[in-house]
Amino acid sequence: MSKRLGGSRAGTRRMFRKEPRTRGKISLTKFFMPYKVGDIATLIAEPAIQWNLYHQRFHGKSGTVVGKRGDCYEIKVMDGGKEKMVIVHPVHLKKKV
Repeated sequence: MSKRLGGSRAGTRRMFRKEPRTRGKISLTKFFMPYKVGDIATLIAEPAIQWNLYHQRFHGKSGTVVGKRGDCYEIKVMDGGKEKMVIVHPVHLKKKV
């Protein structure tokens, strides 16, 4: 039996990368952004922070905020035909206006 190659971020070199002009410190506004239950948020990764990062298949998808778990938020996202819940830190979310 073969072993799985790579870690949780394997194959994401271009996906979880910042453009050169956007590199640097993260704004505290984005870090502490409050979300309410029912808000629509898009999953956009912040590559400088690896913790509480979602799986790469959810990158760019939008979902609704269902609840809060510690500092993170529970987001319901459609994956194929199934609805899945992803636990994400607000630094990896972007409000849909």
